[in-house]
Amino acid sequence: MMNPLTWSVGEQTPLANNTQTELTRLAANTSNVSLAQLQGLAQAQGVMQAAVEEQPHIEIPRVNFFPSRHSNPRKARKKDIKQAYRLLRPTKRPWYSPLRWWFGGKYRYNRNTAQCCVDGCDVDYLLKVMGNVYDEIRDDESGRSLWEMYFVDPVSGESQAFLARESVTGGRTMRATYCPEHLHLYHLLARWEKEQEREHEASKGTLRDKVKKGVSVVAVPITAVATKDNTPPTLQKYEPFFRMLRADKIPIQHLKNTETGTNDITIIVFDQRQFAENRTGEPILVTEGQVQGGDTAPVGAGLQQLLVETQNQLPEVE
Repeated sequence: MMNPLTWSVGEQTPLANNTQTELTRLAANTSNVSLAQLQGLAQAQGVMQAAVEEQPHIEIPRVNFFPSRHSNPRKARKKDIKQAYRLLRPTKRPWYSPLRWWFGGKYRYNRNTAQCCVDGCDVDYLLKVMGNVYDEIRDDESGRSLWEMYFVDPVSGESQAFLARESVTGGRTMRATYCPEHLHLYHLLARWEKEQEREHEASKGTLRDKVKKGVSVVAVPITAVATKDNTPPTLQKYEPFFRMLRADKIPIQHLKNTETGTNDITIIVFDQRQFAENRTGEPILVTEGQVQGGDTAPVGAGLQQLLVETQNQLPEVE
């Protein structure tokens, strides 16, 4: 078993070993990291510690991030960003190693997309013995898991590998990834830099630079407001299924009630000819225009899209 690697400042206790009261006190003393973010960091550490306890032969380093306690929020965020970069930089081979100069192996872990570029954690083995640990760590604002945000294609809904970069948020793409604990810290780093960039964009100096390059700000009236997600809770679990249908271009028909104007029936058309070897997967049976007793939604429309379209088609009440 590998000894846990501890990144600490002074003699501070790892976040996973802190109680809720201690985390609350720590959040009150920091101006950049919220209590929810501290809880996320502690959860990531706790999940990795649980993996070590259940599988004593698995190698999982421990990464402790301790937020800055500076009273100025901007300076605290700047120090947190600097510390996060230090913890997330890929591990390099020593300068005297022949592998670094003769074989181009500058980085120690850069040959496997299922290995952490910082600590060398075997992510593939971790997922096999512990399940999808990434799915247990969620964003404190959106509620989405790390797996949904970084390992799933937002368009097709298919799984994809998350690859680290040499300079953490920039540089060349590596053949390596981040373990769950490092990926959560990477997620927070991206958010902090986004907040920093938003403040920089709001400065007058940045606006003058844009004007010099011919960029002007135009006020555009909002003509449409996104409707609230009114999908019933019992149907929300089918949304991944609709994403699969959209990815495979399987036709979906929606029948609207002529009396109430609400969506009553949704029909999914599975045509075996669409997936024949000599075809491209494009749908064959697609009804356009009006359907008897209702209308047809676009091919591949998801559940929420069907509900939004129906809401827009409701008659206005005078």
